[in-house]
Amino acid sequence: MKKKWIIAGAAGLFLLSTSAGVYAGSNLQQIKAFLDPSMKFLVNGKPFQPQNDKGAALAPISYNGSTYLPVRAISNALGVSIEYNGATNTVILGEKLAGVPIADSYSNSSGRRTKDPQSTSYNGKDYKDVHFNNLNGARSDGFMLYPKGKYQKLVLQAAAIGEDIEEFFVSDSDTDVKLKSDSIAVADGLKTYEIDISGYESLFVHAKIKDGGSFFVPLTTSYFK
Repeated sequence: MKKKWIIAGAAGLFLLSTSAGVYAGSNLQQIKAFLDPSMKFLVNGKPFQPQNDKGAALAPISYNGSTYLPVRAISNALGVSIEYNGATNTVILGEKLAGVPIADSYSNSSGRRTKDPQSTSYNGKDYKDVHFNNLNGARSDGFMLYPKGKYQKLVLQAAAIGEDIEEFFVSDSDTDVKLKSDSIAVADGLKTYEIDISGYESLFVHAKIKDGGSFFVPLTTSYFK
């Protein structure tokens, strides 16, 4: 049975992989370290208890004059996203250099996602895959995104077509806390929002549309990072 622990300390960042079998072909170096459950932590002046993904308390590790803490616990405390790439044995903290389009995380049950060229173009550019609401009547429109805590920021593009959008917001779907709130005028063109989403599992994107107006969001150029 194989277990993986990610720990960080003043001396650097490490991935420790242990198994019940032989460490064949690994680059691991065996060390002698100590757990120190007596050590206490403050984050921005408030008590902090490192925990694993199941909520169980974790003790820091003391080794060779340095203190080591679980990377995931630290990322949660400081509001920094974390991801582990097993293929490259890499721990990724914070923003990724390359953005990940929101298309794969998009969810809307009203059939407002389209790849029809008649609806995917805006100001002469074809965005190929968009959220587009072209129904008549004043109404609310929206869709869900599921970053699953993997990303630091959401870069979202949105435009009002035909009529201004008097209310636009992105909220945490679990708490309804608004992470970004604005209005979008037709004259604004395609607006770009950069929103801090570190630690959020799911998001709700909402627009209040006037009669004769539409809400346009390109899913290919809006992305997580």
